[in-house]
Amino acid sequence: MSDDTRTQAAAPDTVEAFCARLADLSATLPKRLRQCADHIAANLDRIAVSTVADLAAGADVPPSAVMRFCQIMGFSGFSEMQRLFREAYAPGFPDYATRLAALRGGAGGASRLLAEFVDAGRQSLEGLTASVDEAALARAVEILAGAGTLHVVGLRRAYPVAAYLAYVFDKMSVPAMLHDGAGKLDHRHALRPGDAVLAITFAPYSAETLALAEDARARGLPVVALTDQLSSPLARLSQAVLTVQEVDFGAFRSLSATIAMAIALAVAVGTARGAQG
Repeated sequence: MSDDTRTQAAAPDTVEAFCARLADLSATLPKRLRQCADHIAANLDRIAVSTVADLAAGADVPPSAVMRFCQIMGFSGFSEMQRLFREAYAPGFPDYATRLAALRGGAGGASRLLAEFVDAGRQSLEGLTASVDEAALARAVEILAGAGTLHVVGLRRAYPVAAYLAYVFDKMSVPAMLHDGAGKLDHRHALRPGDAVLAITFAPYSAETLALAEDARARGLPVVALTDQLSSPLARLSQAVLTVQEVDFGAFRSLSATIAMAIALAVAVGTARGAQG
């Protein structure tokens, strides 16, 4: 697809459509525009409050590259692209003070909150049961069961899932390493031929998680993704993609379905490795 054809395409009207187009185009972009794509994909929630200069500095590109990226995505300029994210994220991702303030007005106190979060978790679990991609799950188990050391990475909201997976793998005597970013240490040197990466990230996607997955792919290591949608920037880096959607309450999202997927994956991998032994 030529640049002219890309520019003529209608601008995406939802964040989901934006991510889908980004996933389609990323592999074909030149270096600087690819840097823009990767930085924006990892910081979707920041576009609404960032300037062109902010994004350019974060992506380590000149501002003109950000403007060109906006045009390739179908927008007339940065302001039009930013408007999409302001409309999408302003109501969807309020800060924690705003979220808490919205919940204080309800009656019932902690017990009501518990009931609401339990119900959201139930809906998330039912949604996972109905939407699970069995072929992708089987492929993920195959990749992880056949690898040497499993490198598990997940930060911010995904960190509890990554830590739990590392714990379960250890208890099953599966060689695994948790990349937690503590002290800003970078353990990518630990990646070895024959290893595999299990990467976990949800919108707004972790730049550190995407960087490790990108590095693993460059080294020829397989990557298994646990993410929220097939248009996630992590999906294009992965050989198997597991998606989980969590229902939120009061703009808070639990990890009910994600933990269920994680434990199922871990036990299946442990069982498969035991059978191989």
